[in-house]
Amino acid sequence: MLVNRALRYFVPRTLNVTWMVIRRAVQTESLLHVTEGSSSMMETGEERHAELNPMCTSNGSGQCQNISLLEAAEDCLPNSTTPPGATHTETVINEGKAKIIFPSVNEVFYNPVQEFNRDLTCAVMTEFAQQQLLSKGIKVRIPGEEERQKIVVNLMENATAGIASGSGDASVLKRTATVGEKCEDGIRVLEGLAASGLRSIRFAKEVPGIHSIVANDFSEKAVTLMKRNIELNGVQHLVTASLADASMLMYGSRRRQDRFDVIDLDPYGSPSQFIDAAVQAVSEGGLLCVTCTDMAVMAGNSGETCYSKYGAMSLKSKFCHEMALRIILHNLDLRANCYQRYIVPLLSVSVDFYIRVFVQVFTGQAKVKASASKQALIYHCVGCGTFHIQRMGKMISHGNNYKYTASSGPPVGAECEHCYQRHLLGGPIWAEQIHDQDFVERVLKSVEHNPKRFKTSDRILGILSMAKEELPDCPLYYTMDHLSSIIRCNTPSLLQMRSALLHAGYRVSLSHASQKAVKTDAPPSAIWDIMRCWEKIHPVKREKLSESCPAFRILSKEPVLQACFDIREDANPKSRKQGLKRFQENPEANWGPKARAKIGGGISQTLEEKRKRLQNKRKLKLCDPDSGKTIPCKIFREGDCTSGEECHQEATTKRSDQ
Repeated sequence: MLVNRALRYFVPRTLNVTWMVIRRAVQTESLLHVTEGSSSMMETGEERHAELNPMCTSNGSGQCQNISLLEAAEDCLPNSTTPPGATHTETVINEGKAKIIFPSVNEVFYNPVQEFNRDLTCAVMTEFAQQQLLSKGIKVRIPGEEERQKIVVNLMENATAGIASGSGDASVLKRTATVGEKCEDGIRVLEGLAASGLRSIRFAKEVPGIHSIVANDFSEKAVTLMKRNIELNGVQHLVTASLADASMLMYGSRRRQDRFDVIDLDPYGSPSQFIDAAVQAVSEGGLLCVTCTDMAVMAGNSGETCYSKYGAMSLKSKFCHEMALRIILHNLDLRANCYQRYIVPLLSVSVDFYIRVFVQVFTGQAKVKASASKQALIYHCVGCGTFHIQRMGKMISHGNNYKYTASSGPPVGAECEHCYQRHLLGGPIWAEQIHDQDFVERVLKSVEHNPKRFKTSDRILGILSMAKEELPDCPLYYTMDHLSSIIRCNTPSLLQMRSALLHAGYRVSLSHASQKAVKTDAPPSAIWDIMRCWEKIHPVKREKLSESCPAFRILSKEPVLQACFDIREDANPKSRKQGLKRFQENPEANWGPKARAKIGGGISQTLEEKRKRLQNKRKLKLCDPDSGKTIPCKIFREGDCTSGEECHQEATTKRSDQ
């Protein structure tokens, strides 16, 4: 019996090791054949650059093409024929105007689904660079985009007045910043976690007005790959590869003359460990771009973990994606306040499996005092989902001065007034606007004028259009399906719900974070009155409702507000009328977060194979004797186990059963 269990444990692992050895041998033999075939092309004592010869061509749409490691390296490494330690093939990836060499094994992280993230960042950085350089009298020129004549004319008029008064310099106005050229007065960029360097290379080849870019990573293999990709794209004059800890690099750049104008943080998981250094290393009015992919933590699955990382309790709710945006904004402002600095959000988006925020960082003691009034706690009912916002501070105006005090509260009682259930307390979160409407409008117009600049331009237009339409002073939202499920009735259409709120005199908008979201300034009582009126038109079987359920308690009250569901013309937002791509379908199979890069890459099973193996594992565990625990437990070895071959339980559980 013990022999059978030992064989069951060791045989699969032996087969796996054997398969790895065979695969490595086949790869090594194929590389030797490539080296022998190319030996006739090499000449002793002479420097030679062999052209890159792809094994399959690319159509320029971001698809990949395989090449041998030897061929890819000859163009990037002069005076070298065979790179040291090369035993596998590589892939050439085309994205935007960049072309990078990427290893087939998982040694350096890359996710093709985040091309939208990189496209949006290039669009935002371009608009930010235009703002910064126009104040210095430098005109930014983007290939394919029409020049903004109005801004240039205003700049010229101001400069002409300065020259007439003897204080202007006509030579300053003649400077132009173009893509791919170094601008002496341009912006300095840091990508803290660059991996393959794709994002930094795209900045150098697509964003004008760049002075320098530092592409940093803590992995030696990633930095080696970055240097090759930088040479392959010919951007050595703009991009510098750096091997350092991102936090230490930013801490070393805290002096005013060493700060970066743009810092981009796109880590695998949480950026919390880099935020403190980032808010100190960004220049005055500089741009801080942060991505969070730990959405399970920020969306309420682990509130205690969210508090340890971001200083806020996340809630599992329908508005969790916008709440995640407001949590990271709260954390950024909180860390900046420690150094008498504060943030101004430019754009905050929740897309796919991550969130992305773009904020400017400024210094000002008076503004920092107002930060407490920008944070809020959330009271969320566990029964009906109603939420209330409680500001943490109050700012009272006294002429030209302000008085800062603590807020009074709470805004709710011990039980929810609608369903008599308890409340959960979440936050604190950022309670101010999460977009700068003027900035979003400028980025939107820039993409509209040049839609061929990015592959994901149609999605950028849809997301930015919805962000521009959102109510800036109404945190969080309700969802139509959740409101209907609470009272167990049919769901009204989006236009009917929006029309009812507009007829009642309230403002309403959609949200880019959820397709069924309704963002409004109406109080919860008005929303439930509208749902009561809808239930009268589409009644439910109240005899089947329990007296303790939220639906029974909400419907037992008569509505004070008489709702009108007639469709209004202004109920349909402009982005919806135009049919913009607001919520796209899944771009590809298994499109979510990829596996973390490993040292040496490793040969691991694909995500699809893993999902098939673990599908219904809890159900199959009860009927499959080969699943679950396969190593003999302590009771089995002691001879006290009565299960025999069917021993699959833990020792502690078995002792309690016996």
